[in-house]
Amino acid sequence: MSDTAGTPSVWPGATGAGASASGRGLIRRRRRRWVRGTACAVGVLVLAAAGAGWAVYAKLDGNITADEAAAAELARYEKERPTSLVKGAQNLLLIGSDSRAGDGNRAYGRDSGTERSDTTILLHLSVGRHTATAVSLPRDLMVDVPGCRRPDGTRTEPMFAMFNYAFEAGGSACTIRTVEKLTGIRIDHHMVVDFSGFKKMVDAVDGVEICLTEPIRDKAAKLRLPAGRVKLNGEQALGYVRARKSLGNGSDTDRMDRQQRFLGALVNKVRGNDVLLNPVKLYPVLDAATSSLTTDPPLASLRGLYQLVRGLRDLPTERVQFLTVPRESYVYNANRDQLVEPAAQKLFARLRSDKPIAVTKAVPRDSAVKGDTESQSSGHAAYDDASPSPAPTFRGNTAAEHDCG
Repeated sequence: MSDTAGTPSVWPGATGAGASASGRGLIRRRRRRWVRGTACAVGVLVLAAAGAGWAVYAKLDGNITADEAAAAELARYEKERPTSLVKGAQNLLLIGSDSRAGDGNRAYGRDSGTERSDTTILLHLSVGRHTATAVSLPRDLMVDVPGCRRPDGTRTEPMFAMFNYAFEAGGSACTIRTVEKLTGIRIDHHMVVDFSGFKKMVDAVDGVEICLTEPIRDKAAKLRLPAGRVKLNGEQALGYVRARKSLGNGSDTDRMDRQQRFLGALVNKVRGNDVLLNPVKLYPVLDAATSSLTTDPPLASLRGLYQLVRGLRDLPTERVQFLTVPRESYVYNANRDQLVEPAAQKLFARLRSDKPIAVTKAVPRDSAVKGDTESQSSGHAAYDDASPSPAPTFRGNTAAEHDCG
């Protein structure tokens, strides 16, 4: 017996009301099996996705090298280290190593068994992450370097030397102790990255655009670039930020200015391409950023890095500031640097107490520190103790500024 659509009203071989109930029961059982099967399939997919996510996390997490030796050395000198004055503010020391050891680094010279800090930046993150201030420390700055433990276990004697000698003498721990002695600022975390890591980072964001006022022809840096807007790949970017004598006025200050502008462009590139919100774009950046990174143990994990920088994602680029510590030629050697006082100590005091500072591309000479005759060329502060302004101004730039402006 069939309905008007020609479909059997009961299952074949069954008759009567019992047969109809039996058919409905069979349908319900099959539906339940289908639901259970679908749920199992979805569960497998979820587990597979979670497993893949964990594998990615584990790989990135394992990329980072914990600087256990530096942690142990700093612990020995804990009593002499400065204390943190403002809870929630963070001070991070970024160290660019010129080591030729490791994959991709030997192309930049012979591995002599020693390494120095090619670039050192003190990054101050304010409470609430309202501002990020990056202060470049010249490698030629004459400073007091404390006695430090060498890699072979012996110890150096305290000496007055160029700043980058500290990294050669005792690695990151010696550099941190030197910076803390110089500035009175407690270094909460540190990162060391080599040439290869820098190149990978730039390539991971598909290059960084800069603007050149004139062409570059630099055989030593292997750079041949036209004037105007140019997108640099990792190799070109490394040559651009490392070149010294053949670009600008040949000074280390000019080189640091170039590094700061490039870092500002890199910040803009990461934010402008929505890298932070796009997992497909974010993974290669994270992989590049972590693969050549050595940090203090608390920072040597994705969780540690996230805890440090969370809140920076929404920080406006005009509040990401770059400047060079106030410096001038060393009185006994024009090829070395010394701090300009009191500007330098006032800068350190502001960072130490998490007070605001401002940066501008050119500080007017009539507002410079008394006795400062090179304010526009060496990054000195326009600071007046009698001024009602809460934020002294230093020569520098922000990540929002563009070279082509």
